[in-house]
Amino acid sequence: MLILGPLGFMTPWILTALLALPVLWLILRATPPAPRHVAFPGVALLKGLLDKRPVARRTPWWLLLLRLLAVAALIIAFAGPVWKPVLRTGTDGPLLVVMDAGWAAAPDWAARQTRAERALTEAASDGRAAALLLADGRGEPGALRFAPANTLLAGLRAANPVSWETTLPPDPEAALSDLPEGELSTLWLADGLEHSGQAEWLAELNARGPVTVVPPAHSVRALGLEGGDTPALTLASMDDAVPEILAIGPDPQGIERELARLRPGDATTEAGVVTRPVAIDMPPELRNRITRFQIDKEAHAGAVVLADDRVKRRKVGLVGDPDAYAEGQQLLSPLYYLRRALAPTTDLVEGGLGDVLDSAPDVVVLADQVELAEIGELAEWVDKGGLLIRFAGPRMAGYDRLMDEPLLPVPLRQGGRDIGGALSWGDPRGLQPFDADGPFAGLTPPEDATVRAQLMAQPSPELAERTIASLTDNTPVVTRDRLGEGQVVLFHITANAEWSSLPLSGLFVQMLERLVTTARVGAADKQPDDREHAFWTPETVLDGYGRAGPAEDLVPVSSEDLEKGPGPERPAGIYVSGERRVALNAGGDFTLAEWPGATVESPSATAERDLSAWLIAFAALVFALDALGTAALARGGRIAAILLIGIAGISGQPAKAQDAEVDPDVMRAAGEMVLAYVETGDEELDQTSYQGLQGLSAALRNRTTVEPGEPIGIDLDNDDLSALTFLYWPVTEDQPMPSPQAYLRLNDYLRTGGMILFDTRDGDVAGLGGPDGSAALQTLAAPLEIPPLSPIPEDHVLSRSFYLLQDFPGRWQDGPVWVEAPPAGVEAGAGQSFRHLNDGVSPAVIGGNSWAEAWAVDDNGYYSFPMGSGFEGERQREMSLRFGINLIMYALTGNYKSDQVHVPDLLDRLRMEEEQAQ
Repeated sequence: MLILGPLGFMTPWILTALLALPVLWLILRATPPAPRHVAFPGVALLKGLLDKRPVARRTPWWLLLLRLLAVAALIIAFAGPVWKPVLRTGTDGPLLVVMDAGWAAAPDWAARQTRAERALTEAASDGRAAALLLADGRGEPGALRFAPANTLLAGLRAANPVSWETTLPPDPEAALSDLPEGELSTLWLADGLEHSGQAEWLAELNARGPVTVVPPAHSVRALGLEGGDTPALTLASMDDAVPEILAIGPDPQGIERELARLRPGDATTEAGVVTRPVAIDMPPELRNRITRFQIDKEAHAGAVVLADDRVKRRKVGLVGDPDAYAEGQQLLSPLYYLRRALAPTTDLVEGGLGDVLDSAPDVVVLADQVELAEIGELAEWVDKGGLLIRFAGPRMAGYDRLMDEPLLPVPLRQGGRDIGGALSWGDPRGLQPFDADGPFAGLTPPEDATVRAQLMAQPSPELAERTIASLTDNTPVVTRDRLGEGQVVLFHITANAEWSSLPLSGLFVQMLERLVTTARVGAADKQPDDREHAFWTPETVLDGYGRAGPAEDLVPVSSEDLEKGPGPERPAGIYVSGERRVALNAGGDFTLAEWPGATVESPSATAERDLSAWLIAFAALVFALDALGTAALARGGRIAAILLIGIAGISGQPAKAQDAEVDPDVMRAAGEMVLAYVETGDEELDQTSYQGLQGLSAALRNRTTVEPGEPIGIDLDNDDLSALTFLYWPVTEDQPMPSPQAYLRLNDYLRTGGMILFDTRDGDVAGLGGPDGSAALQTLAAPLEIPPLSPIPEDHVLSRSFYLLQDFPGRWQDGPVWVEAPPAGVEAGAGQSFRHLNDGVSPAVIGGNSWAEAWAVDDNGYYSFPMGSGFEGERQREMSLRFGINLIMYALTGNYKSDQVHVPDLLDRLRMEEEQAQ
């Protein structure tokens, strides 16, 4: 190979042909033969005339230059030019290719395979033996088997990354014990992370020959889940990028999609690794639907955190006296306030303490309870990891052995502190701001949340550290203490509004939510030595790219092995044991690798690139220009100009197509089914159309297999309609006329199966609707190729495509609905009253019942417009939704539904033909 700076030539001897270029120059510029002189008297008549198209006596310099460039490009191309070639070592010893195959290698796995394949191909051409070590921990134990390099290519191409970290064989000396003769060359395709046994392998390979390390070209990022009182995510990265974290789970229709985006917090850097906390800050009802968290635009198992019981909804047991308050006074019950605060975010279990503990709760709440018979069982439950929340009250304040009451975070004084007692206040006290490192950090106490009475704690050295909320006079109002693996929390006030206005505020709900999230899910239900003896069955596992799939051919995993994290026999995924679910996640903190003694390639170094094809294409282009120049000289200037203009037009056409701006919503319609509406320029009407199609889309998702995306607005003058199936067009009196190009697109849309629902929205005025009920409609629809229309007949497919309907109300009712009329001569009741064009779908449906207002829902899911009154109004809205569903199913299925009408007749005909044949 000949190397000239960054350029190399595989067959440099071909470059000697460049020496012939001067000879070629002389040949091409040679003067043509002199003209032969013939004496002819008539030539004198031509004297003084000028030839407007003289024949050149020499080849023009620019045409000569083009030809020389083309020949030179071909000569260089045949010499095998390579940009920045990779030099071979020149050794004849064996080659070992080590490929890190953990989750961190997944993002650029294809590039790694390409690099390894090139190394093996070069070794095969040199006749060197080679071995491939996939560091995924699944290889056969013993010495590596060296074989002809080309025999390893099939296994390399079939390899994939795994959902655990790179795992090297434990004994490098034993693995390299069967090396062929010669110096060993090693190519290590690393993922950039430090792994167990990596230093020992590197030292052993350095001792046997040169080692070249290819680091990853991308920055490794991993997502982990931190436990503790408040589970949170951690993002570890090699760079300072701050990608968003996607929270993914099923929507209310059961379709898995992105539910929220989380933003990482401030970074801390240690040993080159940037770590950022990611708080799981979202409503509990949304959080409980999360099945996985994933780094945005990252596709590997380390970027995925599967959600298990640690981030799920808690089960809370309420213990109080529901019958202590007379009928009509239930609003005074502490359980009423607790129930209203906890029900939206937890699963509540109410009853006696024994029954509540039998239900295996995560949290137990006692409302003013003392002298409980099951106090020993409750203490054992807390010791195993349960969270006990207690509230004070008159019963606890009057208990004469309060100092001896177990399961309290701090000792209490009997009698409490009341505004009317001996230790009375002048005024009710408010709450102090919460500590920044406490469970209520970030919450702001409202000014109207005050305390009139409380149970006082006995002074002690531990009181300050056990206080998590206090009043403005520094007296504790909420205290907490650890008991074994669990914790006990005491509110020194009642759970109702008898002692404080706090239960009437939103802060009370937020404080309970914060405390409940600190509970360990299922921890208190754990039996002694459960982790040592239980086996966990894999339910769902991840591959190296972070894709979930069923667990096949995997055996249950012991608790001891599960504690070790993901591995060859236990890939990342969800593991179950009884009712408990544990996620084994691949990501988390990592350490950057170091490569002492090895040659590390720069990550920015580009791979060699063969330039032959580019030079041949350049030569072809130059020859084409030469042909055009020759045609121009050979009295074909006009033809050459036409060819040049044609080439320029062809080459410029794709650029125009690429440069054209396309509405992203219209592009989205090409990938998913969406409902569209015509933008009229009236913001209020356009908003109604959007809300109406949004409500209809929700109904379709809930009741049918059709799953429309978010509705889109269409600008008829600019947007493409080819990807649409259904178009809602509200008609207004002052609506501007679309352009002629818009009508051309509309007619193409109708001819190719599209449907337009024209809504004149005047059903409350005259009840007319239809093609003659609105002058604005007649003006707008005049240029459209709409067939003759008639009111919907009783046997129309639109009345039975999904629901059986007799009328088609919107916000207004009783207005006629018009569709394509049946052709003349069609027998009534035949069920097929349309042309075969558009699969039997009427291209236009016209009415005035204001359907969008009947379907419209706001951002909170409530209907935007009233309809009728009472049950009749709700029934009218329901029938309107059914009409909308029928309309969309009719537009999508076409004559399929119409054909079903004929099924009984076809069966009878077949039966008669069979009888006649017999």
